[in-house]
Amino acid sequence: MGDAHRIGVVGLGVISRAYLDTLVGHRAVRITAVADLDASRSAAVAAEFPGVAALSVQELLSSPDVDTVLNLTVPAAHAEIALGAIGHGKHVYGEKPLAAELADAQGVLEAAAKAGVRVGCAPDTVLGTGVQTARAAVAAGSIGRPQFATAVMVTPGHERWHPHPDFYYTAGGGPLLDMGPYYLTSLVHLLGPVRAVTGMAGRLRTERVIGSGPRAGERIPVEVDSHVSGVLEHVGGALTTLTTSFDGVATTAAPIEVHGDAGTLAVPDPNRFDGEVRLFELGGTQWRALPPSAGYVDAARGVGLLDFVTADGRRAPRASGDLALHVLETMSALLRSSAEGRRIELTTSAEPPARVPLTAAEEWRTAAW
Repeated sequence: MGDAHRIGVVGLGVISRAYLDTLVGHRAVRITAVADLDASRSAAVAAEFPGVAALSVQELLSSPDVDTVLNLTVPAAHAEIALGAIGHGKHVYGEKPLAAELADAQGVLEAAAKAGVRVGCAPDTVLGTGVQTARAAVAAGSIGRPQFATAVMVTPGHERWHPHPDFYYTAGGGPLLDMGPYYLTSLVHLLGPVRAVTGMAGRLRTERVIGSGPRAGERIPVEVDSHVSGVLEHVGGALTTLTTSFDGVATTAAPIEVHGDAGTLAVPDPNRFDGEVRLFELGGTQWRALPPSAGYVDAARGVGLLDFVTADGRRAPRASGDLALHVLETMSALLRSSAEGRRIELTTSAEPPARVPLTAAEEWRTAAW
């Protein structure tokens, strides 16, 4: 490719460090500016990395030295920042979910289409060897025809480790919108888009106690459901039973299992890029580990952005806005189904993106793509 693609980062919270570690110094991109509501954060990052300018949010969104805005703000601000970037003719790649509300996410994609710019969205963990190897196994017929899947995420809540966990319990948060994108994006890769859902949700506590940091012991309100379960009907006919919860302590359930008429596949934690994929074949006697056969090896946060900025003209970005919108509608429909007590049919769809070929770490980390 030609000159490195210029990236402006908005939001310098906990997750930003992982992105910076991946992107700074990569030949395909160049971080030119950073911004945060806390100006001291942006000043510190700019001081650490020569050539990076510390700007206000509005200055960054309008900067002629930025091609794509990396949006790492809290979910409630995702749509506002994305629309601001799009309004200045910039591409946007954001953390999940695409927006806190479905209508806002739809507005982002509509605005991008009119402006002729692209939208991408995490999670990119699904592009690592864990989910991609599992996907390759399903595609190869290792389990026969997929029949159903289970997906389980249980934790006691992020307030135990995060020093400022408030946003996990407001609009755009909760176990489903926070962690669900990893599981649902993986399921679309594995089984295809979702046609309809039936959901149930509950909120067992009205407040949480921060467990670490300067605010330890402070109580914060819970404004969203903290336990969500449901059934997804995939277009291809398979059914997925999903559970996401901030109300449990631990679980022995596999993060994802895909069951077919010829075998069962155990898929590793989709919040990680790697992990062991295991297969138990019909008539077999034990689980068998599958060697990595697809995905970015030793991948890290930001690989989806690299995939996004280099996809133009060759293929569609794998961490696309269309896929993120479909995942968000699936989650929104589960919550709506619970509230209305009925099955909800989806209005969006998204075909699984191109599978990632097995790509060595030194290749994706250093290549100009």
